[in-house]
Amino acid sequence: MRVMSEHHNHDHACCEVPAADSHYRGVLWAALVINALMFVVEVIAGVRAESVSLLADAVDFLGDAANYGVSLFVLPLALVWRARAALVKGLSMGTYGVGILALTAWNFARGVVPDPVSMGVIGTLALIANVAVAVMLYRYRKGDANMRSVWLCTRNDAIGNVAVLLAALGVFGTKAGWPDLFVATIMAILALTAAISVVRQARQELRGEPAAAD
Repeated sequence: MRVMSEHHNHDHACCEVPAADSHYRGVLWAALVINALMFVVEVIAGVRAESVSLLADAVDFLGDAANYGVSLFVLPLALVWRARAALVKGLSMGTYGVGILALTAWNFARGVVPDPVSMGVIGTLALIANVAVAVMLYRYRKGDANMRSVWLCTRNDAIGNVAVLLAALGVFGTKAGWPDLFVATIMAILALTAAISVVRQARQELRGEPAAAD
């Protein structure tokens, strides 16, 4: 097992520079506030509209707010600590994915048809919020595992918001709940896929291996 060194390992050193960027810290704070506010908005709207995809997105906003908080805490620490934090976040993303699949099955059994208008309005607001955060984080998407996990969460959220809007159209057109459940399943798969990617890179960094390029 190769010993990691922030001063002598070039591959790891390249990941250290953005972590010390004060602009990145400011972006994380902005992202934390935006995600916390959107969690409150979406959980209320999701309950009222009886939309599992909105509730899934609300839980995702809460998880992301927590992720940004963790990232801010480990930002000045050594790469090994950031990799450990990313490992925990990756496992959390995987747990979220499994939880959404369970919630989807429960709503399917109940046969609920959500309110498509609420889904469309809140989905649009959530998309605007996530695109704004994604634009701010774009320059840091190829950093260490911790930074990568932040980028992947935000990217997947924006994709999920588009899917929620499509689900709203589907529910409106079919007068059935299956489009909402279908989108929730996609969101769960995205979370599981991102979790695998983050956990793999975090494990590589903990072993002192350079992360594979995208």
